[in-house]
Amino acid sequence: MKLAVIDIGSNAIRFQVTNILQYRGVDHFKRLEYVRFPLRLGHDVFTSGRLRPQSIEKFHKLMKAFSLLIELYEVDHYMACATSAMREAENGKMVTDEIQQQSGLEIHIIDGSEEARLINKAIAENLDTKLSYIHIDVGGGSTELNLIRQGELIGSKSFQIGSVRHMDDLDSPEIWVEIKNWITGASDTKELRTAIGTGGNINKLFELGGKLKGETMTLSELMEVQEMLLGTTAEDRVYKLQLNPDRADVIIPASEIYAAVMQQGGINEIVVPDVGLKDGMIKMLYEQHRVI
Repeated sequence: MKLAVIDIGSNAIRFQVTNILQYRGVDHFKRLEYVRFPLRLGHDVFTSGRLRPQSIEKFHKLMKAFSLLIELYEVDHYMACATSAMREAENGKMVTDEIQQQSGLEIHIIDGSEEARLINKAIAENLDTKLSYIHIDVGGGSTELNLIRQGELIGSKSFQIGSVRHMDDLDSPEIWVEIKNWITGASDTKELRTAIGTGGNINKLFELGGKLKGETMTLSELMEVQEMLLGTTAEDRVYKLQLNPDRADVIIPASEIYAAVMQQGGINEIVVPDVGLKDGMIKMLYEQHRVI
C-alpha cells in the first residue's frame, strides 16, 4: 500500500510518499519520496490577510506537480492538510477550491486542535508512558501545545505565534501570558519535567547542538545554540552552517519560542524525535486503510 501526504504550512510545503511493506506479518514504513518546497504563504497572510497572486500561481504549480507524482507513484490513498496561513487567509478556501477543480487534489484546511491531534499521533511511540510531557510544535504561523500524562493527551491548544509571525513582529505581546496561564491551568506543572519538540527548526537546533537521536537537550544547551546563532549573520547561517535560506531567517525566532515555553512550564530538557505533522497524517491514513 502506498500513501502520500501534503503538509501545507506557513513557511514551507512538504510532500511525502510512503510504501507500507509487510514482512512476516509486520507492516514496515519505507519512504519513497520527500520534497520540501520553500513557499512562504505565511508572509502574505500575516501581513495582508490574503494570499498574493504570485504565491497563488506558485501554489497551483506545486499542487499540480504533487498531483502528477501521486499518479506516477500509483498512490493508493493521500491526504493534504493546510494549517495556519491557509486557515487565516481570506481567500484560502477559494484557492483550495480552485486546486480541486484544476488538479483534482482535495485539500483540508484544518484547525489548531486537529493539527495538534495529528502531530500527537506522530510522537506517541516516542513517549515514556510513566512520564508527563509538554509537546511543543512551532510552525510558521502557530504553535501547538499538548499536555500528555502517562501516554494520554489531557490538554491541547493552538496559539497564534510562530516563527514567521514572530520574525515579522506580528504576534501579540499578551500571547506569553496566555501560554503561561494555559500551561498552569491545564496541568500540575510539578509533573512536567520534559518537553517534546517537533518542527523543522527544533530538529536543526538539536543538530547544531551536537545532539544525537535519543539524547535530550537541556534548556541551557538550547540557549547556547541560540546565542551562537545570534552571533552570526544571515549569510553565515546559509554558507557556514549550511541552513536553507528560508530556515536561516526563522530559526532564531523559533528558538525563542521553544525556550520561552520551556521557561513558562519550568522545564529543563527537551526531546526531539524528528517527526511532525506529515508523519501523523501518514499514521492516520494507515489506520484508516490498513488491512487487518
